[in-house]
Amino acid sequence: MKLHKPILTFLLILPVTWCSVAFGQTEQHTKELRNATLPEIIAYALVNKPGVKQSLIDEEIGERDIKSALSGWFPQITGSANYNNNLKQQVQQLTMNGETSLLTFGSKNTSAFTLQADQKFLDAGLIQASKASKYYRQQYLQNTENTKINTVVSVSKAYFDVLSSIEQIKIINENNARLEKQLKDSKAQYDFGLVDKTDYQRAQISLSNSRADKKRAEELIKYKYAYLKELIGYQGDKEFSLNFDAVKMENQILIDTNQRETYENRVEYRLLQTQKQLQHLNTSYNKWSFLPNISGFINYNWNYLNNNFGNLYDKNYPSSLFGLKLNLPIFQGTKRIQELRKSQLQEQRIDLDLVNTKNQIKTQYEQAMATYKANLNDWKTAGANVEISRQVYQTIKLQYDEGIKAYLDLMTSETDLRTAQLNYLNSLYSLLSSRLDVEQALGTITVNQ
Repeated sequence: MKLHKPILTFLLILPVTWCSVAFGQTEQHTKELRNATLPEIIAYALVNKPGVKQSLIDEEIGERDIKSALSGWFPQITGSANYNNNLKQQVQQLTMNGETSLLTFGSKNTSAFTLQADQKFLDAGLIQASKASKYYRQQYLQNTENTKINTVVSVSKAYFDVLSSIEQIKIINENNARLEKQLKDSKAQYDFGLVDKTDYQRAQISLSNSRADKKRAEELIKYKYAYLKELIGYQGDKEFSLNFDAVKMENQILIDTNQRETYENRVEYRLLQTQKQLQHLNTSYNKWSFLPNISGFINYNWNYLNNNFGNLYDKNYPSSLFGLKLNLPIFQGTKRIQELRKSQLQEQRIDLDLVNTKNQIKTQYEQAMATYKANLNDWKTAGANVEISRQVYQTIKLQYDEGIKAYLDLMTSETDLRTAQLNYLNSLYSLLSSRLDVEQALGTITVNQ
């Protein structure tokens, strides 16, 4: 078949096996993508796509949440100040030797500055935060990994779609060249009186339709370029063009169809396992809530008192205090018991989510593998049909030139050839997309963190 070999050779490869060098890059890519290969496109997307950036920001937010939760283990230092004006001071009688006198307690004006440090030694919430921190961190990283895997798949499919459209336009151009020659030949035959006018008119109609197809394909490829740029977070006003590398691109379209799904390879399954660990810790926290809270404190106070406000801060009467606190909630209306039972039920629910996810992964794998096998057969069949259609067209073209076949037969064979070429291209794109789906179902698309 006369399709453009370099592009087709490139289309026979998926990015997963040789794009790993681009994964995990952290530098900001701001350069223009000119003649960019698929690894360069994916590397750019993994740095610049807004969804990936948001996942990385979520990681930073998660780290802040972890540090915020663990900060309760550090001493909590507070400062406070107050001023009181005793509008009515307390008065009490004092009787000595039969004589009663009135004593006024306190001062008209009082003020105090306090510096206090509190330290928790035993606290259920802080114990939970300490044990859960690694699982929260793991969860954020897994979310980022999931976003990157989806980015690799969507960008690769869009990239193949653009290149497939480029090849489609080239097929239409070849078809237009044939039709233009047929139009010229039929016009010459008509001028010499060898054929009637309908052959010439049919050639005109076929060429007009093919040119319309080319215009439609050229307009659609603009959208496909825009969609690819959107997926990778590429600025619309910058130059953007694609390239490919034909080296190491042979014999990579086939995959081992005997592979079986491994649930732990799927990041979605591992995310649920992490959630189960976190929920188990939440259950433990509800058990720890029956323990007492123990903390200590120490403070230092600067005390001022004087009946005259102007002299209030002339003299300080300091005080200091150290102590321990034990808080033991004895009865809370069965709240702790209800929260414990609730958490245990939530654990059971996640167990069922894991079972359901296993079933979904198995179904997704079976569907992806069945689609891949069907598309592989379609691709092989379409390739054979292209060769046969080309031979049929060339034979009928010679017969038409000799006046043996009617122009309708020539037009039909030309349409069959063009349809076979486009079917081959569509089946190739479907095959590449389905292979991506199989690798995603198997969990073999990996990105470095």
